[in-house]
Amino acid sequence: MAEITASMVKDLRERTDAPMMDCKKALTEAEGDMTRAEEILRVRFGNKASKAAGRVAAEGTVGISIAADGKLGTLIEVNSETDFCAKNEEFLKFVGELAQVVNENNPADIEAVANAPMRGETAEAVRAQLVGKIGENITPRRFVRTEAQGKLYSYVHGSKIGVLVDLVGGKDIAMHIAAAKPKSLDASGVDAALIEAERRVAIEKAKEAGKPDAMLEKIADGTVQKFLKEVTLLSQAFVKDDKMTIEQLLKSKGASVASFTMYTVGEGIEKAVVDYAAEVAAAAKV
Repeated sequence: MAEITASMVKDLRERTDAPMMDCKKALTEAEGDMTRAEEILRVRFGNKASKAAGRVAAEGTVGISIAADGKLGTLIEVNSETDFCAKNEEFLKFVGELAQVVNENNPADIEAVANAPMRGETAEAVRAQLVGKIGENITPRRFVRTEAQGKLYSYVHGSKIGVLVDLVGGKDIAMHIAAAKPKSLDASGVDAALIEAERRVAIEKAKEAGKPDAMLEKIADGTVQKFLKEVTLLSQAFVKDDKMTIEQLLKSKGASVASFTMYTVGEGIEKAVVDYAAEVAAAAKV
């Protein structure tokens, strides 16, 4: 059996907010598989146990640049060590300019951004100078550069969530995406692993509720359909009018969404937790 360490229990606790002993039991049952343990806790405690998926684990901001004709646009995420740096005017200016540099120069990937021309130098040279001035590590993390079928619209919420939408007619969709956070345009774009996880959780919860075996698949199908309705853009209720889905809104305007991208600063990055009390205690012993 896999060893269940204190750090594993702590990690699962931070992901789910479930009680510590329940986290340990779930990890033991899952033989140390963190993903499976999280599913077990979701069966016991509901969707509260999956809230960590939306947590921001690093600082920084997003930048957006859209050409004047609305046909070409870039969304970029640049990370910093602290939120203090992320609010620095020079840092924000750098991110905005970098989005424009990517839009105009079309680098192949995030590594190639470093060599793009910026302020008469390279983007990497400008970044290095800013790091020296602010005293924090500043890292361009990812970008998407979109050539629109229709016209590009953008929305930034609090500098932490950025959305770029290729919309054929209509507007307000970018703001909706930032608020509702769909995973894809429609069901075909949802990761099969996520769907299977929803199905497994539904079946286990139905079993615990004493539902007969003959009903389990039907219950699971219903749960999956509800999940897909909640996480796919076209099926979501419009945030400005919950009596209308996005699909219905688009049809009423003779519009369609060709594609969209949403970045939330720091998603998927594990942020180091600093124990300041321990650091002070250690320093006092020196």
